[in-house]
Amino acid sequence: MTSPVPTAAVPLRPVPGPVRLPLLGNLPAFGRDPLAFLARLRDDFGDAVTWSLGPRRSLFLSHPQHIAELLGAVEHSFDILDIGWAFKQVTGQSVILSRGADWRRKRSLVQPTVRPRQVRAYAATMTDCAREAADRWQEGERIDVRREMALITQRVVVRTLFGNDLGDRTRALGDAMEVAQREVGAELRGINLFLPAWVRTPSRRRVLGAVAVVDAEVGRLIGERRRAGAEAAQGDDLLGRLLAARDEQGLPLSAKEVRDEAVTLWAAGHETTSTLLTWIWYLLGTAPKARARLDEELGRMLGGRPPVIDDYEQLPWAQQIVKEALRVCPPVWMIPAVAREGATLGGTGVAAGTIVWCSQWTTHRDPRWFPDPTAFRPERWSPDAPDAVPDHAWFPFGGGQRTCLGARFALVEAVMVLATLAQRCTLETDPGTPGIQAGLLLQPAKTLRATVRHRGR
Repeated sequence: MTSPVPTAAVPLRPVPGPVRLPLLGNLPAFGRDPLAFLARLRDDFGDAVTWSLGPRRSLFLSHPQHIAELLGAVEHSFDILDIGWAFKQVTGQSVILSRGADWRRKRSLVQPTVRPRQVRAYAATMTDCAREAADRWQEGERIDVRREMALITQRVVVRTLFGNDLGDRTRALGDAMEVAQREVGAELRGINLFLPAWVRTPSRRRVLGAVAVVDAEVGRLIGERRRAGAEAAQGDDLLGRLLAARDEQGLPLSAKEVRDEAVTLWAAGHETTSTLLTWIWYLLGTAPKARARLDEELGRMLGGRPPVIDDYEQLPWAQQIVKEALRVCPPVWMIPAVAREGATLGGTGVAAGTIVWCSQWTTHRDPRWFPDPTAFRPERWSPDAPDAVPDHAWFPFGGGQRTCLGARFALVEAVMVLATLAQRCTLETDPGTPGIQAGLLLQPAKTLRATVRHRGR
């Protein structure tokens, strides 16, 4: 039984946005700098602005009540957007892109793999992978923060997804997914988004090459697990749970469905969390008082021992750091949906086929909801903070029925890895800002480097 769709009390009154070019609409301006373009829509035009992504009619929302209504209406009067050829090559027809009955079936099969009880079981792996990285770093060593965070989260997701460490193949998988992620982001900002599927541009050939590497490795792992017999196939890792899952008719996921869900879990569990951790280290480098308070909390609560899952709720400042980093630099920065016939928002009809957009980047940095919005202030998330945050003014994992299934996994992993690394060392990031590049995720535009300083040495 589905819950009723929330209705916004704030009326929706769309206004026209910037002048549009013939055929291209606002695509050139969006492609040059999507973050600045979306911020301009909010600041210069208002909470509901019409614009065009190429020939597609679009509507951009900035008010949290409209965003809550939109996200709650997906699967009712809005559909997820088919966001391009490249993205589909990576995720296939996974739970992210499925619709209707197919989506409900896949969600019911995938959701148990990331429930809190399962996440608890993976916390020790998260801590171990972070500890191994810190022990490998040398005093005074210069590191590429994003690369090192990616190596940690790769190991976490590979061990929790596949039950073992793949050695050198982990790096090959990571490199392939980085290529795919970069090309997906480029497609979202350019004319390739509108090209027929049969057109093979250099970018699309790079995507196919990367996906071939991923498919070969994931297919090998699935095949080995199935050939090992029923007991091995039903292991306690995520892959084992996917293979063991049965729907209401007692049917399992097909080999292709297992591949699609495994790759989606791998990509989401690795890229988003490594990006978040990279931004956390950058932001802590700009806020020494926040870092000192983290050190105090870890010393008081852990006393030098590694964190375990029962410590998660006892580390509120670490949690607040993670939440504030997700606000200031949300890895996922936009959510699109497509209006069905009869769709409404704020009591106003939305024409069928309209792409309706909301952006974590612009809403999280709206001064109406977050005073001094560009400042990194983890204390905003204290239970006794003076400024209450409206519902859906912060939505790093989306909302409604299609809230990210891995949200709990990501939050626990970020806190466990942060606490483990911060216990052992300080990463002195270079001064200055690395800038922000909007691809599939919000990544640093330049390499963020840091000097390792081990604590207590």
